[in-house]
Amino acid sequence: MSGLNIQNVTKKYGEVTAVQDVNLHFNKGEMICFLGPSGCGKTTLLRMIAGLEEATNGSISFDGKDLTHVPVHKRNIGMVFQSFALFPHLSVGENISYSMKIRGHSRSECEDRVKELLDMIHLPGIEDRRITQMSGGQRQRVAIARALALNPEIFLLDEPMSALDANLRESMQIELRRLQQNLGITTVVVTHDQTEAMTMADDIVVMGRARVHQTGSPMDIYKTPKNKFVADFIGTSNLLPANLSADGAVAVNGVAMKFENKSDDAQAGDVVLMTRPEEVFVHKEGNKPAGNALEGIVNFIRDIGMTIEILVDCDGQEVVSVMTPKDFPEVELGEKVYVEMPPSACNILAA
Repeated sequence: MSGLNIQNVTKKYGEVTAVQDVNLHFNKGEMICFLGPSGCGKTTLLRMIAGLEEATNGSISFDGKDLTHVPVHKRNIGMVFQSFALFPHLSVGENISYSMKIRGHSRSECEDRVKELLDMIHLPGIEDRRITQMSGGQRQRVAIARALALNPEIFLLDEPMSALDANLRESMQIELRRLQQNLGITTVVVTHDQTEAMTMADDIVVMGRARVHQTGSPMDIYKTPKNKFVADFIGTSNLLPANLSADGAVAVNGVAMKFENKSDDAQAGDVVLMTRPEEVFVHKEGNKPAGNALEGIVNFIRDIGMTIEILVDCDGQEVVSVMTPKDFPEVELGEKVYVEMPPSACNILAA
């Protein structure tokens, strides 16, 4: 099977399971993000793809070639580490061409490739500059160029933006995504930053406690999370305790609520009704909506210019609504309101 295939992969360190029975397939040329909190197993899984760790069970293949027991230096993989791991005593050009030199490429081949890569990362003409003279963003670009020097089949990045400041991080996310699209190289990025994953990935793999919780496009995962963990980790969510009856009806605080999405593992009894704040609307007391609506009291308003955040206490359950200034109903603290949650915005998840 073409592309990257991870089948029944488990990694154990003694009695500790770092990765549990992972099964994934990605098409060639895609950008994939392993997303999850610290210690969830995402870096261990990346290192097994690279060959820096060997799976306890299972197999990893690319384009039909089994890589499970292939040494790291024979996998044709480029990798950027979290620390960049550049050689401070070498120039930019020497860092980029290092892998080419130890593979026996000629000086002219190395020089031509260095110039090509520096143009690609928008840092032309700095071959002779020392790494110690570079900014964080420039060092990251040099690390990317070094990893691409040998035209790898798979490009791996372990939290590549974590050392950058917020503004530079955002611009580099876009730049890295454009570079990957232009090259058409299969790329796997490890991150704990959900914005980074949503910005760059074709597919996101959400991991927690050594296992994969959900895989899909950024919008699929954001709009229809499969469980409470994914809903809570990706973006901001309203997670309201609810009851699912045997006939499929859902109620929150005794109020019947219609919905359009339900996870497979949500069974009759206690469940969670999940909505995104931008899909929740607040109405004044005399303007009760016809659809899903809960009564509540406004207990916090935050105006941040482009949006206004409203927190409403609905009989002990806090509901957050994010509205644009033009849609803001001009409510005040302590005012009685209705919170509307359209059925299309309601997801029923297992409790």
